[in-house]
Amino acid sequence: MTKYQTLINILDTIIDDAPPSMNKKYPNTTDIEKKNQARARAFIHLYLKVNFGLLNFSEREHFITDGPYDGGIDGYYIHNDSKTIYFIQSKFRTNDLNFESKQIDLSEILVMDVNRILDGEKNDEDSNEYNGKIKQLQREISSIEDIARYSYKVIILANLKDVKASDLRKLTGGFSCSVFDFSKCYENLVFPVITGTYYKASDLSINIDLSNKNAGSKISYTVLTGKGECEITVLFVPTIELARIMYKYKNSILKYNPRSYLGHEGKKVNDAIKETIIEKTTNEFALYNNGITMLSDETYINERIGQKNKAQLIVKNPQIINGGQTSYTLSRIYEENIDNDIESVFQSKEVLVKIITLLENSNHNNKVELINNISNATNQQTPVINADKISNDELQIKIQKCLFDKYGLLYERKRGEFADGIYNNYIPAKSILERNLFFRMFYCSNGRVTKARQKKLFIRQDLTFEDLTADENLLDNTYFAFLCFKKIIKLTHQNQRVDLNTYAKVRAMTILFKPTKIENYEDNIENNYNKLNEKWNSYLEDWKKSNYNTKTRKDKKTGEIRTYQSYNFSKWFDSEKFEEDLKEYYKITN
Repeated sequence: MTKYQTLINILDTIIDDAPPSMNKKYPNTTDIEKKNQARARAFIHLYLKVNFGLLNFSEREHFITDGPYDGGIDGYYIHNDSKTIYFIQSKFRTNDLNFESKQIDLSEILVMDVNRILDGEKNDEDSNEYNGKIKQLQREISSIEDIARYSYKVIILANLKDVKASDLRKLTGGFSCSVFDFSKCYENLVFPVITGTYYKASDLSINIDLSNKNAGSKISYTVLTGKGECEITVLFVPTIELARIMYKYKNSILKYNPRSYLGHEGKKVNDAIKETIIEKTTNEFALYNNGITMLSDETYINERIGQKNKAQLIVKNPQIINGGQTSYTLSRIYEENIDNDIESVFQSKEVLVKIITLLENSNHNNKVELINNISNATNQQTPVINADKISNDELQIKIQKCLFDKYGLLYERKRGEFADGIYNNYIPAKSILERNLFFRMFYCSNGRVTKARQKKLFIRQDLTFEDLTADENLLDNTYFAFLCFKKIIKLTHQNQRVDLNTYAKVRAMTILFKPTKIENYEDNIENNYNKLNEKWNSYLEDWKKSNYNTKTRKDKKTGEIRTYQSYNFSKWFDSEKFEEDLKEYYKITN
């Protein structure tokens, strides 16, 4: 599936979330023109969702101004924390080619009436009265008491080539401007949504219940480690607070966790958590669950907030490094009951939270090493396998970015990181490239068929990113091989073991039928796989006739000496001779 199709899936899901009262703007229709108009508005929704964490459809729709007499402004957002007011100009393209190549006309930027609107003008230069949403924007800006502290920024959701930042300022009336072209859109909007990493938490506010805490709300102490001092705070937190946090921040709060949410793989644990929350009215959850370990740069707790039996916890730059499975399952329960009485579902249920505050966190490498040590040492409900422990290595991050940028491939370096995208139907599960499979495809398509069969290949290979990208054909071969592999597996039994023969077929397809242009890969596979397959068995048999060795073996029971033929397919598949023989047999020339 292409990156553009993933974008369309996300936009269509946003449209499906529209309440019935907005059916006119976001119709459920097969009319492609009306569908594309709705997608154009949903594109602005996507930007608001990713950059400002606005999860509710109606909340985002409030900031959409696109329509007649909108002063060239399609949307806006007033960000009170950063004291910034954003003005959005968007141009959605209705096919992948235009989305990646068609530029926004500079005249479309010039029509943005930001200065007129900020000056309080009610009409544009042609005396047309601004629409109600623009007037709403003016009212909201005029009601900001400390407006002198705010700055303004223009966001352009469109391709804009070879225009200097200084020229953009002139075009927008002197305002700072950021351009989200197709590449930035895929990287900063699409990929974060399908991985659930789109909105990062800076300061978390967590409400604490003190009603049954006999000795105060927390235990705190300071420990000295080889990486500096840490303060540990231990307390019980209402499960609804963690559910609310994970619902909003998702995998972005699991950045340092060796894995993301395990859906099907962690089903037994997830079901147990769900059962204890939903089916119990008492607080067995606090007994059954091992708790959450959270990392923080700064931690504050105040038990005197003017409310009886209440306290507030503030955590700066939080990261859950243990208990992500618990937290994410709580968020799923929260999401499933968001239109019901959520409070009653989570009422009186708490979970133990251990917050580790790094008092000396200026050294990033020390911080990461300490986090890894804690993750490895902590007893978790679902074990961390060795491959998980290297999922956050720089090499894995680079591979993931490179494969998505170049091919739109979803390389799963962390187990479960695409669970949110699958759950929301942004992407199909079959589009995920499992990490071991990536290396199997890399090796078999580039002449090392035998190595592709090794177990636990993800943690046994010693390649660098430079090795992987030394020649652009290496990754092109890998991508083509992955598409071939999916085709072959689709035609075989689902549970059939992948043998050496399958990897050899993938290599053969890569040698014979990989075209020059990436966009032709899938068609070439569909058109040529049968050509390979029809003669494949006879090809192997012909090779065996002229390349066998005669060997003898003694039967242990009878003592009889038997003669048999031996064939070294592995050595042949890995050789240049295999490529020569293949082209000769299939009469293919490059």
